[in-house]
Parts: sequence; structure tokens; C-alpha cells
Amino acid sequence: MNRSAKGFTLIELMITVAIVAILASIAYPAYQDQVRSSRRNDAQGVLTSFALAMERFYTSNNTYLGAAGTQLVPANSGAPWIFATEAPLDGATKYYNLTIKTGATKTTYTLVATPKGAQAGNGNMELDSTGAKRWDRDNNGSFSTSEACWNKSC
Repeated sequence: MNRSAKGFTLIELMITVAIVAILASIAYPAYQDQVRSSRRNDAQGVLTSFALAMERFYTSNNTYLGAAGTQLVPANSGAPWIFATEAPLDGATKYYNLTIKTGATKTTYTLVATPKGAQAGNGNMELDSTGAKRWDRDNNGSFSTSEACWNKSC
């Protein structure tokens, strides 16, 4: 047998595949967490835009009531007619439903981004008329009002 042949042995190839598999098993969960975080950040930006739409509605109508439902049949809570009902605003796949929370008044409101699809279980986010931001990180009904938690630093 000629020992001068160049190439990889099966053992060397198997070790390389094992190393790549170990690196992938570490990197993929971190990548998925980053993707979820990016989608959440986009939804936070959309909530801010939604709040601006609510302020424009208030300027025109002197009330926040009627911003949900439809233009012909306005409602005080639920899906808005003055803004998009899903986030992100661009793209075909939507990861959050946008609603006006029950309990809106002439002078106050709370906007809610409810995760769905691949984001499901990531916790609701809320933004109210005072600018207070809340995130139910564990989806257990316990909202954190910390700015750090809103930015996922907690």
C-alpha cells in the first residue's frame, strides 16, 4: 500500500464533524434568543408608533374612545382601526397582535402587543398613555415596569 496518498482519514473527518456539531449546538440557541429579542424590539417600536397614532386621534377627536373597532362601528377596546393590527409592520410573517386594552377612557389608554406564532410565550408588552412600559416576561400575568426589563436587561 502506498502511504504517501494525501487526504483525510475517516477518524479525522468524524472529529471535525463532532466539533462542528458541538459549536452548532451552542450557537443555535443563542441565535434563536437573539432573533426573538429582535422581534420584541421591533414590536416595542411599533407600540411607540401606535401610541403616536393614538395621540393624533386624540388631537382630532378630543378623546381616545373610538380608536378601536372600525371607522363605521368604533369601539373603545380591541383591534384598532387607526393603526395596523399586527407587528412587524413590514413582511409577511407577523409575530404580535396589537390591541387597545379594555378600560380605555376619554383621556387614557393602554396598548398591548400579544406575541403569537414563533414568539408565543414571550410575554405581552404594554404601553399606556403616560408612556409607562410594561413587559410580562414569563407570560404569567406579572408585569415588570422596569425600563431595564423592557429592554431585556433584567
